[in-house]
Amino acid sequence: MSVHEDALAMRDDLIALRHEFHREPEVGLQLPRTQERVLAALDDLPLEISTGRDVSSVTAVLRGGGGGSTVLLRGDMDGLPVRERTGLDFASQTGDTMHACGHDLHTTMLIGAARLLCAHRDRLGGDVVLMFQPGEEGYDGARIMVEEGVLEASGRRVDAAYGLHVFSSDAPQGRFVTRPGTMLSASDELHVSVHGSGGHGSAPHRTQDPVAAISEMITSLQTMVTRQFDMFDPVVLSVGSLRAGNAVNVIPESATFGATVRTFSPESRERMRERSEAVLRAVAAAHGVDVEVEYRQGYPPTRTDVEETAFVDRTIHELFGSERHQTLPNPLSGSEDFSRVLDEVPGGFVGLGAVPDGLDPDTADYNHSPTALFDDAVLADGATLYAELALTRTHVEN
Repeated sequence: MSVHEDALAMRDDLIALRHEFHREPEVGLQLPRTQERVLAALDDLPLEISTGRDVSSVTAVLRGGGGGSTVLLRGDMDGLPVRERTGLDFASQTGDTMHACGHDLHTTMLIGAARLLCAHRDRLGGDVVLMFQPGEEGYDGARIMVEEGVLEASGRRVDAAYGLHVFSSDAPQGRFVTRPGTMLSASDELHVSVHGSGGHGSAPHRTQDPVAAISEMITSLQTMVTRQFDMFDPVVLSVGSLRAGNAVNVIPESATFGATVRTFSPESRERMRERSEAVLRAVAAAHGVDVEVEYRQGYPPTRTDVEETAFVDRTIHELFGSERHQTLPNPLSGSEDFSRVLDEVPGGFVGLGAVPDGLDPDTADYNHSPTALFDDAVLADGATLYAELALTRTHVEN
């Protein structure tokens, strides 16, 4: 049987396993129940398994025939602090946590790939590292696993790495999407506190008003984005938090705001950090107030290797047909800590539409929504793609 036929034969087992993960989501870097379930699912396979020192990661190495490349496959395992409202019979049982981004599918697909690779081990020319990662949702779990040595887990540095992510909208069910080069944005945070002197709202001239200053700062930052950055290397700055005062007739002593910043190149990312601070300090000086600026760099842009992405595309076409594949014309403004891996080794990243039948991909609830739905029908295809990428990339010509 082919790899895909084997994956379809284990479809019911994959669905049951995914439902188990979905019922008990965990958030952050410590996922003890999820880790235990992954270890149990891998227990009967000929894998060399280790767990993280400081996080609940699982690394499994499958030895191939030797002489071929070493490949890494990654699946993230963590959920989100979201109260689920899907109404599913396998909905989260943990209250305020949910697998709202589909990581339960990723973990299940990677377990499926492990079983497929073991079943087709005779085709495996090199070693495969299976990276079960916690803490993708803002905790930088990939960076920690890289620091703990996941890229050298087989005894030599991996030659290529591949990741996959499901979408609950935008892409039709079963549609694979890729993009060579920059695929996802960097994600940084800007936190600003302005300190003046408060007073009565009827006499602003006797105060140093932080509200007026912070309002101008936000407007100035938006203007800066449109005037100091190339429209073909875009920058997105969105203020999501703004706090100042409690009474309408009192000018407060301080005000704060927080913003998310998305950039698509290292150059714009660094320039945004420098220019935003310069603008904020200039506005503060003009208003006679003090400003504290904290620019927190998060995940870098996710940049795929051109040749590896072409290989991924060919593999998708051979397995599923060209009609199941789409090349994104532009990067997506989400971010991913798989970028930490792709900054170290060449590789590819694949999106997979998991919109349930009967829902319109253009209007279905997107990832992170408490009502986001992901279709189990894509599990076998995702496991197949993971496995075939490893089998083909490690193949040794005779």
